[in-house]
Amino acid sequence: MNQRSLWDISPPVHSASPVFPGDTRYSQRWCATITPDCPVNVSAITLSPHVGAHADAPLHYDATGAAIGEIPLTPFLGTCRVIHAISCGPLIEWRHIEHAVAGLPERVLVRTYERMPQHAWDGALSAYAPDTVRRLADLGVKLIGIDTASIDPADSKTLDSHQVIRQRDMRVLENLVLDDVPEGDYELIALPLKLTQADASPVRAVLRALR
Repeated sequence: MNQRSLWDISPPVHSASPVFPGDTRYSQRWCATITPDCPVNVSAITLSPHVGAHADAPLHYDATGAAIGEIPLTPFLGTCRVIHAISCGPLIEWRHIEHAVAGLPERVLVRTYERMPQHAWDGALSAYAPDTVRRLADLGVKLIGIDTASIDPADSKTLDSHQVIRQRDMRVLENLVLDDVPEGDYELIALPLKLTQADASPVRAVLRALR
């Protein structure tokens, strides 16, 4: 029996964290350091809001969509189901997850990696098939998550699954680390920052055992 009660499903964020080619990597500089004349360390950071575990805002895939700080937090907090579709190939098809869709909660996270590559970009990442997203929406799912960098293939120019998210007013989490999380139901806590102009936000995503 698994005795854990909390799973941190966020990858570490640092200068070597992988990003989409051309996106802004994490960088940090020190504005002040502790010295006899200064009592604190203070840093400045630069990064894409899509580095590490993050929540996309409608603004990311809709020119008139809401920024991440404007959307309700409810989808990012509550009961979720982790479903394994390890080594499913380019797309998560319905057949890869249908074994675990009975009585779905409003949040679904799909694990595709045996071990999530936390230090290297994967251009061959697995993504959601648009029909899978539609069928999850039909079952009342409000948020989907994945352990890759995108719910669409890395080379997609049409972002078909993101467009389903837009059409069905769903939310999405990407770059989760689900390596050690058994299939089953958990409490998800993955709150985005209240960034009033941003197209996404980093999250510290955790799963908690249901009691």
